[in-house]
Amino acid sequence: MENSKPSTDKPKTPDSFKRKVWITVGIVAFITLMILFVMKTVNAFLLILAGTLISIYFTGLSRFICNKTNWKKWICTSISILGTIIIISLLFWLIGAKVQAQLSELSETLPQTVENAKQWLNERELGREAMEKATSDNTMEKVQKFVGGFFQSTFGVFGDLYVVLFISIFFTVSPKSYVNGLLVLLPPNSREKGEKVVDRLRIQLQNWIKGTLFSMLIVFILTGIGLSILGIELWLVLALLAGILSFVPNFGPMVALVPAVLVGLMDSPQTALIVLGIYLTVQLLESNFITPYIQKKLIAMPPALILIAQLFMGALTGGWGLILATPITVIVIVLVQELYLKNREGVRS
Repeated sequence: MENSKPSTDKPKTPDSFKRKVWITVGIVAFITLMILFVMKTVNAFLLILAGTLISIYFTGLSRFICNKTNWKKWICTSISILGTIIIISLLFWLIGAKVQAQLSELSETLPQTVENAKQWLNERELGREAMEKATSDNTMEKVQKFVGGFFQSTFGVFGDLYVVLFISIFFTVSPKSYVNGLLVLLPPNSREKGEKVVDRLRIQLQNWIKGTLFSMLIVFILTGIGLSILGIELWLVLALLAGILSFVPNFGPMVALVPAVLVGLMDSPQTALIVLGIYLTVQLLESNFITPYIQKKLIAMPPALILIAQLFMGALTGGWGLILATPITVIVIVLVQELYLKNREGVRS
């Protein structure tokens, strides 16, 4: 007769079932709270990222000055921060009077510009249909909401820029303390890897900043030359706007095109078409020759990936997400390469 072994499986009790239910509820609640936390604080993280980018610019300029002069680090850091602020202030002071006069002229001539555009459109069938849709009650209501949101966000942007500037200064003055504080959160055996990833991120973002500033300068110069040859009186304002907005790929040039075409309509529809041709030519050169050359020398990013990132970040976070979509793409590419692809290659080998 075989001895029957007692069963080791404990019968399930109502208490164990309730415990599993509460654990499941707790996990779901934690994940939900984390998602809500990220959604509510994503703008704060974007401001920190913007401050980090400016800090990388200040730090890179400081290192360049130190390498050329062998001065003390605090002197080079002070020159990089204060020098940049002073140069930008002097630049706006030197051209401020002319820019202000041109902006005043634009505000005075804008109503006549709109009338010229309406008259030109009304002379054509497609133009009349577009005017009817543009002047409908539904469209006007959307425009009013957009304008109200624009001015509200504009005042908010000045506050954000104030925060970003001070974050960048703090990061520039003492970068090691913040990096080390971040690395402490990692397990001890992962801190060396984390330090390498942070250093790679710094180098890639610094390369992106170099390329972006160079591209902005080229767009400003080419646009200014084209508009000045055409005889556009507001060429300086429009060229500055085109250069600044080229910081945002794909969408920035389209926004800069609108006021330029309106100014061209002040003269004639033919002038507006020529202005349109100038902007399209500059955008063609920037997108197909300048940017690819810069990316080949500094950092490579697929253009379609940047556009996808802009669509998602713009929809999720608004203006700051659209502006910072490209550096976020750089960060994601570096993290995937360092934390996933290299580990997978190591496992295969």
